[in-house]
Amino acid sequence: MNLTALIKKEAQDILENKIFLLVVVVQLFIILGTFGLAISTAMVNDPAVIDSYGVNSAFKVGLSKDLEQSALADDLESQKLELEYFNTTQEANKFLGTELVAVIGISSQGEVQVELDTSNVFYPVASTKISKAVDSFQLQRSLQSSGLNSEQINAIKEPVKLKIVKLEEDNAVNIAMDSSYFVEVMYGFIVPFILLLPFFLASNLVTDSIVGERERKTFEVLLMTPLSSSMVVIGKIIPVLSFSLIQSLAWILLLDLLQVPIFNTVLLMLILLSLGLGFIGVGILISILVDSTKEANSAITLVLVFATFILFVPLFIKSDIFQALFNFIPTVLMVKIASSPAINPEILFYLLPTILISILIFMVTVRSFRHERAIRL
Repeated sequence: MNLTALIKKEAQDILENKIFLLVVVVQLFIILGTFGLAISTAMVNDPAVIDSYGVNSAFKVGLSKDLEQSALADDLESQKLELEYFNTTQEANKFLGTELVAVIGISSQGEVQVELDTSNVFYPVASTKISKAVDSFQLQRSLQSSGLNSEQINAIKEPVKLKIVKLEEDNAVNIAMDSSYFVEVMYGFIVPFILLLPFFLASNLVTDSIVGERERKTFEVLLMTPLSSSMVVIGKIIPVLSFSLIQSLAWILLLDLLQVPIFNTVLLMLILLSLGLGFIGVGILISILVDSTKEANSAITLVLVFATFILFVPLFIKSDIFQALFNFIPTVLMVKIASSPAINPEILFYLLPTILISILIFMVTVRSFRHERAIRL
């Protein structure tokens, strides 16, 4: 058996593995699900997005009729809230949580009272809109009590009228949702998670590569091949690494179709290649060291939990103290590379530890296989 024959055999075993094909389909559902989740959470948490989509039916607010045509009602309508009037706030409270997201009234002391339905999924947006309207109303009342006229009040409430001038619109990137929350969630977590998902699953797949040969009584046949230990390990790695890279590339194309553009694909694939070599190398190393497939699966699960912590926790931590260290984390590099067409040359320097660690894992795997081979033969 030569190297090409071993690679073909391993590739055929992978393609004939129904679990592998199922995993690919599951990944597709995960990607579409996380994309939909990012859009829905952006809509729930970003008032500007809600306004742009015109989803105002979820923000129906109850007021007593004595507030009709009042400054407070005007401020609430300026926040694009749908108002419904009742004889009293007590009557409106009966519909709170069913038809109304909030009930607003004026107490006998002249204070604004707000009751909110916190169980409503749009509660954070409704709360933000109502708070802004109430603050504007209270400011206006305070200024009026100081003897200022409406023109002076408007000048104080809006001292600067911001006009946004968009430049380079022809070169603007088309993205699925014009929301800072959506962009942050997608590029800050979901994109690296999606691109690394095939390698996480691949490392689980290769745990069967050596220990499975032992259980199937074909390990001795593999040891008798004229291939060197390093060639055997390479033959085991190349098929699953190739399939994983193809999947990641397919997910990049899918994200692009979903209007989540991924920049610097070649450099991203280099990072994924380095990480994939490390993950798959660890999977094969575990397969060499353990005595059963069950032990291998348990061990790789623990490794993946630890790797997930190392790779993804830094994405949620803002720390000046550890930032220099976080720059070497592959997922942090992926976020910087995938989200901007501009490349900082020092990124290649930050990638070196990942490449060196992956090469080290490969060397340890080869040495362990060589040791196992010497014992068996």
